[in-house]
Amino acid sequence: MNNLDKKWIYGAGALLVGLLVLVTVLLVSEKQVNYELTQEFQLEKEDLENQYTDFAKQYDELRTTIANDSLQVLLEQEQLKTQRLLEELRTVKSTNATEIRRLKKELATLRKVMVSYINQIDSLNQLTARQKEIIADVTQKFNKASQQISTLTEEKRNLDKKVTLAAQLDATGITFQALNKRKKPADEVKKVVQFRADFTIAKNITAENGERILYINIVKPDNSILTQSPSNVFTYENRELPYSIKKYIEYNGEEQAVTVYWNVNDGFLFAGTYRLDIFADGALIGSKKLEIKK
Repeated sequence: MNNLDKKWIYGAGALLVGLLVLVTVLLVSEKQVNYELTQEFQLEKEDLENQYTDFAKQYDELRTTIANDSLQVLLEQEQLKTQRLLEELRTVKSTNATEIRRLKKELATLRKVMVSYINQIDSLNQLTARQKEIIADVTQKFNKASQQISTLTEEKRNLDKKVTLAAQLDATGITFQALNKRKKPADEVKKVVQFRADFTIAKNITAENGERILYINIVKPDNSILTQSPSNVFTYENRELPYSIKKYIEYNGEEQAVTVYWNVNDGFLFAGTYRLDIFADGALIGSKKLEIKK
């Protein structure tokens, strides 16, 4: 085996090792993100369970303050409902956002009902000093729970943002070229007859699978967008934005290569910096610039 063959083998081996290290780093990073999201979901569920448990105890305390049989029955019914919802919550998976959101709404309803019962008990006007002390304690706990709910709501909003970002598609390895009539790269504006863009939609196991729509924009140096029709628009940051190319893909969570073309036709081009913007699900997922001379 000559020296040239050995160098080629060593080079190929080094490249393979480098690729294996890169894949390992990406997998470890993705696993860490998913683990952190799971932990945050679990903490949210545990906090909600604690609040349901506190409400059940507060109904016990309220029932000791009254002698009215009818009101006792109503309080017992609400207490049983609270305990039933608590059991439902304990069986729900921490990642089931829909069920947790429903049970959180149920908790808000329970708070309103408790306020009405507190008002009814207070209006009986037959309370002893001890009963008033208990009512004050329950009211204090209720106000504290309300504050916790407000804090939890803000934390949930921040968590939703993290989940949305984690599930967002990402365009990588973007190339943006101007081509002449022979399909070769052209760097002079008078020779450009077509634009070509190649990119990869990165692997993302947290993203939703199925048909997705990509909007690709070619932005001219004056910030105007090449488009075939004024009606070709999509929504981005609560406004309608023109698009150059609309591309449908079937996403399955794995890497997917995408290539698109734009024919200049009669469109007027001029020298300067052109920009390729790629959008998916209302978010900008990749950009690339291209300099074209006179």
